[in-house]
Amino acid sequence: MQSEPRTAVILGTNTATELCGTSEELPQWRFVQAPTIEAAEAVLNEDKSIRVGLWAHSAGLEEHLTRFPLLRAKHKLVQWLAVIGATDLHDERIASHIAQHFLDFLTTPTGENRLCASLGHAHGMACLLERIDGQTDVTSDEEQMVGTSESMRQLFRDIRKVASSDAPVFISGESGTGKELTARAIHERSTRAGGPFVAVDCAAIAPTLIHSELFGYEKGAFTGAGQRKIGRIEVAQGGTLFLDEIGDLSLELQGNLLRFIQDSTIQRVGSTRPIDVNVRVIAATHIDLERAVKQGTFREDLYYRLNVLRLELPPLRERGSDVEVLARYFLAQFAKDSSKSIRGYTKQAIDAIRRHTWPGNVRELINRVRRAVVMCDGAWITPRDLDLERGIIQGIQIMPLDAARDSAERKALDQAMKLCNNNYSAVARMLGVSRVTLYRLLEKHRALEQGMRLS
Repeated sequence: MQSEPRTAVILGTNTATELCGTSEELPQWRFVQAPTIEAAEAVLNEDKSIRVGLWAHSAGLEEHLTRFPLLRAKHKLVQWLAVIGATDLHDERIASHIAQHFLDFLTTPTGENRLCASLGHAHGMACLLERIDGQTDVTSDEEQMVGTSESMRQLFRDIRKVASSDAPVFISGESGTGKELTARAIHERSTRAGGPFVAVDCAAIAPTLIHSELFGYEKGAFTGAGQRKIGRIEVAQGGTLFLDEIGDLSLELQGNLLRFIQDSTIQRVGSTRPIDVNVRVIAATHIDLERAVKQGTFREDLYYRLNVLRLELPPLRERGSDVEVLARYFLAQFAKDSSKSIRGYTKQAIDAIRRHTWPGNVRELINRVRRAVVMCDGAWITPRDLDLERGIIQGIQIMPLDAARDSAERKALDQAMKLCNNNYSAVARMLGVSRVTLYRLLEKHRALEQGMRLS
């Protein structure tokens, strides 16, 4: 049974048979004529299923050169082919225009077979881009959960399962794997979706302030408490509370948190009146909480209260071809806000993306793609634009010294804080630095972490 013909728009006055150099219509395709940019836009607005366009170079070249990029930007899923005369490539303006905005070009007369093959290739590419654009399981601005690997498909299935329950969820995974996105996905698919989603980064709040931030305080509870403050737990009433990097909480605060989870009540600082709260708790950390329990830096009873439903997020290096899918996805997102006409990555850039170990996971990938959009000079992103060129020597991945230094510092700080139970004086002695230097290092790495999260 013969399938229905696909539709393509021809921007220009030439018909498909004229472009082919034959008198026969192409049975696999139906063509809609659009002699002007305005007509092409009207056609694409009316028929959203069109995924292929033919630019037949004809009169009105100047208008096409200036206005075609806007048409292409508005209808990003449409893939364009240029059909030109052989001598047209000698015109630098036309050559540059084609290189920036078109998937392929053909010279007239094209021949039926050649034109059909190019149209099929363009349609296939459009469908691929549409599929990638639609593989979004979480809606959260630019940082969306995208993936086709089996580990991500399983994660999407698990998110739907745990969303149907109201029990606490514990999410583990390396930094940058998308723990907050996962928590938000659970919330949005739960019966609490109409309530607030309140995220708290336990590592970003000073230890002296986090208790009042979580539980709130009454006016006059301490010096500087000029008015009542509602804590983050109370703000999450009827919704979901996401506690990121919960492993950084002190043992004292862990006890307070345990009482809140057990009794569903809190007390503001300076008050003796318990407040009933109806909040679902989702916790996350990049550290090994089981080891922390054995080391005595995390309460065992709190760990089991939190670890009712568990999700483990895979690092990017274990997600196979997802890294390419994500790289193309984020490029499409960031290119929307750029005035540049970026077509994609060079083969060398894709090779560099595949070889890189991505210690910062998806967050690092987002940073590098955003940088590349800014640094790119032409239509194609290179390893240099991604800042991956200097780290590749004969196929071996080398971490830059500044990144290696930061990584070593962070690891030493994390280990010392755990061993010393977040006692700053003891940490400073263990690391052989002054308390002032320790504070500076902590602020530096918190700023780096926050910068990566905001980007």
